[in-house]
Amino acid sequence: MWQIVVRVETDTGQTGWGFGGGGKAAVEIVNGHFSEILVGRPLNSLSDISEIWDYLYTESIPYGRKGIAIMALSGIDLSLYDALGKAEKKPVAKLLNPVNKQIMRCYATGVDTDWYAETGFTAQKIPHRWTGKDSIETAVSCTEAARSALGSEAEVMLDVYMSWDADVTIQMNTALQHVGIHWFEDVLTPDDLTELGKLREQIHPVNMAGGEHEFTDRGFAEISKNQSYDIWQPDITWCGGITAGLRIVEMAIQDKTAVVPHRGGEPWGLHLIAASQCEDFAELVMGTRSLKKDNLWIGSPEPENGYIQITDTPGFGVEPDTNLL
Repeated sequence: MWQIVVRVETDTGQTGWGFGGGGKAAVEIVNGHFSEILVGRPLNSLSDISEIWDYLYTESIPYGRKGIAIMALSGIDLSLYDALGKAEKKPVAKLLNPVNKQIMRCYATGVDTDWYAETGFTAQKIPHRWTGKDSIETAVSCTEAARSALGSEAEVMLDVYMSWDADVTIQMNTALQHVGIHWFEDVLTPDDLTELGKLREQIHPVNMAGGEHEFTDRGFAEISKNQSYDIWQPDITWCGGITAGLRIVEMAIQDKTAVVPHRGGEPWGLHLIAASQCEDFAELVMGTRSLKKDNLWIGSPEPENGYIQITDTPGFGVEPDTNLL
């Protein structure tokens, strides 16, 4: 997914680690422009991080505002929170909110339904792209299987990754009524906000979810204006980090809209969920039972019986496996 690791070192000995997006192009922005204008700025408080965010955003407007520049900024923002948490000897969640959630429900994203059920998950998001009319049959079969394996009270969702159109969405909504779908995710592209707003009303009570490909609170203001989604899904490693995430959550509160961060079970999203009014629902991209995955972040919390718990380790509580860098 073209993720990048960002390291920030302070003059008091803290090393902050962050995770961003944008691949090699974002690395050039971090090590070039952002490094040139970031080094030497104070990092003593949450307000300092917010001011740094605004400064880097403004300075990168000619080539930024969305996309790779904000993905690069996300990695810096998260590394600053990690460094400040270590300096204050607090986890990021407690930096943000002394009274926070410690244990959160999580959902598994992937296709290995039986494995998820065996390990205690009570919610699954199934990747499902449109490939023709047979896609309706496959959607019915995989969601029925999830409902059967996870139970009548489970949450079942479909992530279609911008492969449906309005007509397909209506057809799917009708075909899956008996299953009870919690949300359809990324039905259209993030440029189709007006159409999404209209379509959202047509599939009620199924929720329309999206926003992982949107950037900053300014982008989510357009989502709000068009009432495009019932559930906002900012990705904290892409949308502008914790700073942007907090601003998006505040906007959602005013909008009376739920926020469920994309990949929220990763440390960055998890601390935002713990400290804010995000829904108590964290995504873990689980893959399959037989798939071996590289564990880049040492110390990442693991799910247990469908729940995940943050620790009291300062910062985000993780360090990268240097063998994978």
